[in-house]
Amino acid sequence: MHIFRLSRAASSVIVMLGAVFAISSTALAQTPVKPNAQDASHACPHDDSGLKLPAGFCATIFADGVGHARHMVVSPNGVVYVNTWSGRYYGNDTPHAGGFLVALQDTTGSGKANVNQRFGETVQSGGTGGTGIGLYKGALFAEINDKIVSYTLPAGSIVPQGSAVTVVSGLPLGGDHPMHPFAIDADGSLYVDVATATNACQSKNRTPKSPGIDPCTELETRGGIWRYDANKTNQKFSPAERFATGIRNAEGFAIDPTGHHLFVTQHGRDQLRTNWPALYKPEEEATLPAEELLLLTRGGDYGWPECYYDAVQRKLVLAPEYGGDGGKKLGPCATKSAPIAAFPAHWAPNAMVRYDSQQFPARYHDGVFIAFHGSWNRAPYPQGGYNVVYQALEGDHSSGQCEIFADGFAGPVKTPDQATHRPSGLAVGPDGSLYVSDDVRGRIYRIVYSGGSGSGSGSAQFTPCPSASAPAGNITAADAKPPEGTHPDAGAAAATASLPVPNGATKEMVALGDRIYHGQVGGATCVGCHGAAGTGTTLGPNLTDTQWLWGDGSYRAIVKTITAGVPEPKKYRSPMPPMGGAQLTDDQVRAVAAYVWGLSHRAP
Repeated sequence: MHIFRLSRAASSVIVMLGAVFAISSTALAQTPVKPNAQDASHACPHDDSGLKLPAGFCATIFADGVGHARHMVVSPNGVVYVNTWSGRYYGNDTPHAGGFLVALQDTTGSGKANVNQRFGETVQSGGTGGTGIGLYKGALFAEINDKIVSYTLPAGSIVPQGSAVTVVSGLPLGGDHPMHPFAIDADGSLYVDVATATNACQSKNRTPKSPGIDPCTELETRGGIWRYDANKTNQKFSPAERFATGIRNAEGFAIDPTGHHLFVTQHGRDQLRTNWPALYKPEEEATLPAEELLLLTRGGDYGWPECYYDAVQRKLVLAPEYGGDGGKKLGPCATKSAPIAAFPAHWAPNAMVRYDSQQFPARYHDGVFIAFHGSWNRAPYPQGGYNVVYQALEGDHSSGQCEIFADGFAGPVKTPDQATHRPSGLAVGPDGSLYVSDDVRGRIYRIVYSGGSGSGSGSAQFTPCPSASAPAGNITAADAKPPEGTHPDAGAAAATASLPVPNGATKEMVALGDRIYHGQVGGATCVGCHGAAGTGTTLGPNLTDTQWLWGDGSYRAIVKTITAGVPEPKKYRSPMPPMGGAQLTDDQVRAVAAYVWGLSHRAP
């Protein structure tokens, strides 16, 4: 739940990169085996990434601290262009100095960028950055605020000398998904994702038992793919250019070499159990619905908001906001377009890139890599994603189970507040290197294959993705590590016992509030937005701070905020429904409020 307070100025600098390219043919089948730990010091003497990769692959930190980088693209001469973002999506922290666009180049052959130049809109010129970026006919295209613009790249310079030219303007902003990733095909068709402003087109967004608006008026201007012409300028956003509909949030694009197959990823909706507890089991908050890979067709309807994909049943089913009964009814979903591949719920596919190069072994040719940013609302069960996976394709459909290609970005804890790095973008260089961006500290990785010529499939070991229908796992305990030889919960219990108690509450209430906050009682998912330690994430503010956005920070004010929710947040893009979307009793609300009060009044 989002208990909105002003968090301390974040120092995280974030990189999200985004790709435009992807998909086709058959990958050679292999029997999954458990990977052995690679001796990076021997096989990859320059690997400083800390990533877990298949045998024969190495990675270097190509650049660091470049900003909240979203998507990226690599030019034929090896320059990596990154679009960075700021604003509410990142808690309105201080943007990186200079332009929001970044050009990175390695002129020494070290695998690290020694050239770093920023350009484009700045905070001073009214910019906030963006997500989408691409190259077409030698020009660089980028999203900035509500526009997609193009820059001419002159000979002898890796950054433009002139001003940007507007290609499309008036793209919808605000709501849950204000970004505009895009892809450009060989003919200049510019496909733009205009994602949804809400979770499920409810009368009250993310609010328990709020019905869906029928028909969903949001679909007139959101929730689909729009097509424009990259060869034209000063085009205006309008409903007339809609190419496909019923897509909640398509951040990853891929186009095969023939131009006949266009693929996008889709973020599945959130909060089925939270908003409809009578219809779903607690663990189904973490396992439904699946993330999706879609084959995009003109006029296609992929089901949002009426439908979601159930990976266990392998079909689209009717959402509860539109009369669904928890997974049995199909209704109009029987005629909607289902995905060609599904992935575990809430992993958040933020980028996709097709691999057509020859550097990697043959099994990675003509498929797609997908960057999963990582989940927040699988709590209180283990979060998932925070990795890069490979999905083989054959023509217009998937081929076999995906594999986890790169992992280890997050570090020891996979949660939004504690992940050290989070994959957010992908691009392929002219030499076949795979670039991955991180949106926590602005890191960009470069992955290469050094195990041979790459001409054969070999017997490389790999890790299959967990099934999209896999169980949620066990509820995770508090993050505190107890002293050796004590009960596993001893450290967390001691930390909670040391919290101060507000007037009108008791230590027992604070202890209960701790359990509610961490999802062990009442079905709340506070940790998903505010982090396990209450120090905040990009979705919810820091609860250990002393400056409050709502109320005066008193126990009574916190109770009021939790009870009423925050329908129109001041600093964050998503609202907090009453009681965080959970069904809490009055005593439980007071208990979690006492715990939050204790977090903010703990002695330094």
